[in-house]
This record gives sequence, structure tokens and C-alpha cells, in this order.
Amino acid sequence: MDMHLPASTSIDEIADGIYRIFTPVGPEVVPGGFSFNQYLIADDRPLLYHTGPRKLFPQVSEAIERVLPVSSLAYIGFSHVEADECGALNEFLDAAPCAVPLCSPVAAMVSINDIALRPARALAEGEVLDLGRHKLRLLATPHLPHGWECAMAFEETTRTLLCGDLFTQPGSSHAPLVESDILEPSETFRQQMDYFAHSPDTRLHLSRLSALQPTTLACMHGSAWRGNGAALLMQLADRVSPN
Repeated sequence: MDMHLPASTSIDEIADGIYRIFTPVGPEVVPGGFSFNQYLIADDRPLLYHTGPRKLFPQVSEAIERVLPVSSLAYIGFSHVEADECGALNEFLDAAPCAVPLCSPVAAMVSINDIALRPARALAEGEVLDLGRHKLRLLATPHLPHGWECAMAFEETTRTLLCGDLFTQPGSSHAPLVESDILEPSETFRQQMDYFAHSPDTRLHLSRLSALQPTTLACMHGSAWRGNGAALLMQLADRVSPN
């Protein structure tokens, strides 16, 4: 994927103090088009969730600067170890001298404490990180949708679930926040090239996320979504783990 192609990166507030950073990728790069999202939590201890691929660092960092200095970031968080999740991790750690990686204990153990410029802050299961007005809780979700080290984060104040690759929507034109259906387009995309691990615990993990009763889903690809997140997560469970 040639990420040197021009892209227009935008930033929009999708919940109180939580911003979606959006970069579209045209069909000349990915058939049908695609998009990459990062989420910035602006607070006393700012957090960036997902870094985007390394080659998008200039655009993503410029978008952050419209809200706060990149150098003020305290945490660089992500769900699992992939280029779009943490490809620009070291670039951001270099630009933000006090920032540390934020991830699951497994991600820290098997990858991040070796490849990152600084050791990770590994959040234990259910541990809540105080960012100021926002409180971030980590939930380990191994193999949901893929990766032993996978985890997701729930911002308790706004009830926003940073749900990574769940509900990935194809295309390169997406509103920042929608209340329309995202399950059908994401399932159509998944069925073309299934990226779920389909582990025996898939339904269990989706049920745990549903129990949080999120009202905003911060998807990594496509629009963020607002509505009855608990019901939508269980609808997804019925599709990917029917038994």
C-alpha cells in the first residue's frame, strides 16, 4: 500500500473531548477505497489511540496540533500490533518526550517493550487509567478480532468504546459520527476477506463489551457510531459466533 499518495486528514469531535482523526485512502491504493482513524482524548493527560501507519505520521500529527500540541501527549495507546494500530508509535514517542505506549500486558511482553523507544504502560485487565475528566478502562480481548495481544478500551465518562477493527467499514467517504446501520456494510466487507480469528471465546468477549453499554463506538475504519452499542455488539456476535 503506497501511503505516499496525497490524503486529506480531518479531525472532528465525536464525544466530549474525544476527536476522530480521519484519513481517506482512494481506490487507486485500495480497491473501493478505505480509511484510517485515530482517536485523540484531550485531557490533563492526553491520549492518542491508534497511531496510523508510519507514513501517515505527518498528516496525523498536524491534525492533532489543531487541538493540542503533539508534544503534550502522555499516552500512545492501541488495540494490537499492526502497522495501522501502532506503525508510527516511535515517531509519536519521539515527538512527545513524556509519552509512553499504552497496551495490554501481552502486547508489552511479546512486542512493545522490545520495539518501542520506551517501555510500555501495560494496563491490567479492568484497570482504569485516570486522564483527568476521562477514565479509560482496558479489557483484554485475545483474538477479537485477531491477535493474541488484542485489547479494547472503554472511556467511562462518555461511554465510548474504542473498538479497533470491529465494524470496519469499506470506502473512503465517511461522516465523523453516524447513527445509521454500520453492521451490514462492515459484515459485507468482512465476508470478502474475513479478518476475524473466530476463537471459542469470541461471543464471550463481545458479551463483555456489550455489558459496558457503550453509547459511542469509535471504529478504526469508517464512521464512528452512536446508539445502543450493547445491542449492536450482540448483533455482531450473532453474525461471527452464532453458537
